[in-house]
Amino acid sequence: MNMYNRRDFLLTSAGVAGASLIPSTGFAEPADLPESIRSLNPTPDDVVPISDNERLARIGKAQRLMEENKIDAIVMEGGTSMRYFADLRWGNSERTFALVIPARGELAWICPAFEEQRARELIRFGTEVRTWEEDGSPFKLLGSIFKDRGVRWGRIGLEERLRVFIFEGLRRDTSGFEFVDAVPVTAGCRMIKSPAELALMQKANVVTIEAYKASFGNLKEGMTQNEFGGLISAAFRKLGFPGGAMVSFGEYTAFPHGSRTPQKVKEGDMVLVDGGCSVEGYASDITRTFVLGKPTQRQRDIWNLERKAQDAAFAAAKPGAPCEAVDAAARKVITDAGFGPEYKLPGLPHRTGHGIGMDGHEWTNFVKGNKTLMQPGMCFSDEPTICIYGEFGIRLEDCLHITDDGARMFTAQSPSIEQPFG
Repeated sequence: MNMYNRRDFLLTSAGVAGASLIPSTGFAEPADLPESIRSLNPTPDDVVPISDNERLARIGKAQRLMEENKIDAIVMEGGTSMRYFADLRWGNSERTFALVIPARGELAWICPAFEEQRARELIRFGTEVRTWEEDGSPFKLLGSIFKDRGVRWGRIGLEERLRVFIFEGLRRDTSGFEFVDAVPVTAGCRMIKSPAELALMQKANVVTIEAYKASFGNLKEGMTQNEFGGLISAAFRKLGFPGGAMVSFGEYTAFPHGSRTPQKVKEGDMVLVDGGCSVEGYASDITRTFVLGKPTQRQRDIWNLERKAQDAAFAAAKPGAPCEAVDAAARKVITDAGFGPEYKLPGLPHRTGHGIGMDGHEWTNFVKGNKTLMQPGMCFSDEPTICIYGEFGIRLEDCLHITDDGARMFTAQSPSIEQPFG
């Protein structure tokens, strides 16, 4: 569960469609960067983007799922799903720009008229672009697309991040449609990763470990969390990928998403680093927890308990098993040691893991009550976490994917509190 460095991602979002690498030469790095970071080089040569044929197959699968769920079309605006299906990134504003994937027929786009030429430069799938003027209604145009593509069930799926004003506009300016959740289609496609997607996620995880390794030996007493986080961000940039990390020291490692309190690390402090990067739009999410200096027996014991819980979750992640079984396995280890129970503190206050792919958090989760059966190609974080407020917290987080034979980590787990990487 990471919170990437905001500056990195603002810079990335300013790029052109299809770009995912940030060349290290585009930054004026500090002259005093440690040698372990200065010596890093970009490694994009083995990155293979998602092919057009794979995107067409995704659209075909979405249309099959629409048939199964009796949905005539799905609507989405700029965001991850639009990039997933159509390889197009568009910043959302008050002016509606939307993609319609119908159950039958060609994709269609709705665009402000004055943006048409720019849109046509970017659109690569589907040739029909219907435009609306500033005094017109984009929602009526959407309704006309639904009807022109053929209405059998009168059900239109809305992508989960579609904004409310578009939904309200559709209800106001169209008639004869029931608007339903498109998650059975979007999640039905995106949850199961292809070999090409798994390769990109593998790269993202490997890059993250490399950035961490180059940075961790440079932590010194008196360094702030922002200074250490800056070194990690610099390592990602030198490797050629956008990324960053949340850093916490001492008692603030018990805050699952960090604290705004200014922190300086001192000898004996627990250190928690949670972050990742993006490769062709695919995310990693890795957490390492260690001690600056020599750990106490208490720190070592809780770290070993956390690793045992992470191992139990990993062992429970199998094709055909329900997602909730993974959470139950990790939580049992922690509660059997006297923490909790359930979400009570000190203990494990959140789910054991989340789905991951193009979004750092996506479908589906390792959490009680989630009876979704794991399938080959699903990807998750494994991050049970032990939070002891006023003392410290420990999270070990690695990403895994489900195979026919069981779960497989993208990268090696942390072997000990003294050696985060072995």
